[in-house]
Amino acid sequence: MASPRVRKIADRIQVIVAEMLERRIKDPRLGFVTVTDVRVTGDTQQATIFYTVLGEEADRVGTAAALESAKGLLRSEVAKQLGIRHSPSLTFIADALPENARHLDDVLAKARQSDEAVAAARAGATYAGEDDPYRKPREDDLLDEDDDDLVDDDEDDVEDDAQ
Repeated sequence: MASPRVRKIADRIQVIVAEMLERRIKDPRLGFVTVTDVRVTGDTQQATIFYTVLGEEADRVGTAAALESAKGLLRSEVAKQLGIRHSPSLTFIADALPENARHLDDVLAKARQSDEAVAAARAGATYAGEDDPYRKPREDDLLDEDDDDLVDDDEDDVEDDAQ
């Protein structure tokens, strides 16, 4: 895990870049951008900024081009507001979180549909065998077994008497 100092710098860079994109960068290619995360190397020389864009693929491409062209202005503002000796170089990466979330939503919808199909098929289903599939001894069998034990015991007694 990064040191608390590096984490504070990353949080501050996220705020600075988000405010700059909202207030000072007036590029028409810039879409509705959300800065989701910032990761800074341990020596604070490089900062990777993750962002998402609301809209179509054309909006994402335009926003990526706008962020690359505004990189110098953003870096100088970050350096001014952070007040550290070396300002980190900025790298913008489109966050894959929305695509992953969309894929998970699709998978969950398919699973829900298959569960509903299984539940519908199960609604009219009955067991293949009897209601209680376990064997139970019949009362006639129990009586016969007891009679056999009695007969065997009598024979043993007769043999004992003969000896």
